Amino acid sequence: MEVTRIFDLLDNGLQIYREWPALASKRNGVWVEYSMAQYAENATNLSYALMDMGLSPGDKVGSVASNRPEWNMVDMGVAQAGLVHVPIYPTIGIDEYRHILSHAEIRVLFVGDRGLYTKLLPIVQEMPQIMGMYVLNDEPELPCWQQVLGRGGAAAPRLADELQRVKAAVKPDDVVSMVYTSGTTGTSKGVMLTHANFLSNVYGCMRVIELRPKEKAVSFLPLSHVFERMVNYCMQLYGMSIYYSDLASLPATLRELKPYIFITVPRMLEKFYDKIIATGKDLSGIKKQIFFWAANLAYRYNERHNSWFYTLKLRVARKLVLDKWNAAFGGQLRYVISGSAALQPKINRAFLAAGVPLIEGYGLTETSPVISVNHPATPGNIKVGSVGPLLHHTQVKIAADGEILMKGPGLMKGYYKAPELTAQAIDAEGWFHTGDIGFMDEGKFLTITDRKKEIFKLSSGKYIAPQIIENKLKGSFFIEQCMVVGENEKFASTIISPNFSFLHDWCARHKVHFQNNQELITLPEVVARYQREVNSLNKELSDYEQIKRFRLVADQWSPTTGELSPTLKLKRKVIYERYEPLLIDIYKHEKIIDVRGVRE
Repeated sequence: MEVTRIFDLLDNGLQIYREWPALASKRNGVWVEYSMAQYAENATNLSYALMDMGLSPGDKVGSVASNRPEWNMVDMGVAQAGLVHVPIYPTIGIDEYRHILSHAEIRVLFVGDRGLYTKLLPIVQEMPQIMGMYVLNDEPELPCWQQVLGRGGAAAPRLADELQRVKAAVKPDDVVSMVYTSGTTGTSKGVMLTHANFLSNVYGCMRVIELRPKEKAVSFLPLSHVFERMVNYCMQLYGMSIYYSDLASLPATLRELKPYIFITVPRMLEKFYDKIIATGKDLSGIKKQIFFWAANLAYRYNERHNSWFYTLKLRVARKLVLDKWNAAFGGQLRYVISGSAALQPKINRAFLAAGVPLIEGYGLTETSPVISVNHPATPGNIKVGSVGPLLHHTQVKIAADGEILMKGPGLMKGYYKAPELTAQAIDAEGWFHTGDIGFMDEGKFLTITDRKKEIFKLSSGKYIAPQIIENKLKGSFFIEQCMVVGENEKFASTIISPNFSFLHDWCARHKVHFQNNQELITLPEVVARYQREVNSLNKELSDYEQIKRFRLVADQWSPTTGELSPTLKLKRKVIYERYEPLLIDIYKHEKIIDVRGVRE
């Protein structure tokens, strides 16, 4: 059937694979599966319940939960009733919760568990417009999901005809969701996305990747993130079974389920890669030599053409070493799609050489999200280091200052309650200003170089693109995260959050003793080892780009601790504020920067 509204995916699925598992998650170590029929029934009962509560088309319903089948049931139940779904990350701070719940005018809120309920209850009690908060877990002593579904089931005979009228009245151009940007600077904005926005992306991606009914997919990125959500719609359109995993159990889940596809971010792939290389370092003798011969061969893989001699050596390397890398992902993947940040070309080539079908794409929340993606199955449509050709019906042009501008059916309707911000983002000719700097390589492959607002100028007048340098630094096994600094200074420097797991192993091998991470980062032999990493990087940089000084910190950066956004992007203003004493030490100023002026 023709799918023009998000909830049409339910009716389409019922026609194609009614009793086949559509969604699943583990509970107490056992996979709990929901057929398409169960999925649709729960979503429809939720629609009835929300209507019975008095909600009207256009009202907002929020959700704060990790990935689970019920998230999708909320999503579809809200959409069927003509309401607007506002998904919220479960890892943000209290002030951000308060801002979103108030700004979006949430009427009903669903949360994942008792902990979130307890955390959000004081905020909800401040807001009289919120009619109720319900826990998705079965918590009999709390208002919970099962009670809502029961209410919907009881109201079904009375509201069945009304729901059909509401569904029929929903238009593809109606707003189906408001997704709040991660808010790396100031308060986050509510991006208004329509049914047509999402589905234009779904159908555009279907021209690039070939999904198959009844194949298994593993999902672990937050469904609150528009990229994972849109790909979940693709999977549902094609009748795939989606299994939800958390990050901690992801490696075991991949080996167990042997999925056809999963979506990821570069940092997760880098962690996979680090563990693989660490395993190689633990080998000895001929086994270690063979491992690193194969790894070095993999780095030289060319995604377009390899000589017959290289191909012959690659066959041997796969048989001896690289097939084990593929097996770590389940061994049967057809697609691994990476987004949200730049992927290191070395890692991309290594996984491709190992038979892991890794491809990179690009987009933003405001573009629903994909703008471009490499085509793995189409000759000549993949280039490592780029984010691929443009999605179907999407236009891009490069502004005079290098900024990427976009037009297309995926472009948002605007920012909620912020017409002035919408006008700043979308110019009079309808071009959306992405804030990213890039170019079209070979006239075909979109290539991102940095964020426009993150580029800064040294006192010499030379410009520094920090993301490029940061991504190179993170290619080191010793570095988990880093931030390049130096605006209006004579030289560039960096703050480094070490990969403590790898560093601890290195210390054990070299008999370096320490009591805690705070002491560890001050040890001369550790500082010297990091200086070697920085020196190695500097050989790849122009003189003015080179890192002249660095400082190690004992903190591990994460969304929970505040240095990273929910999509693992650096919150530069937070880091500037938190480590100002280090910056003062680097540049020997009384005041390094006015953080109020730091742009993200």
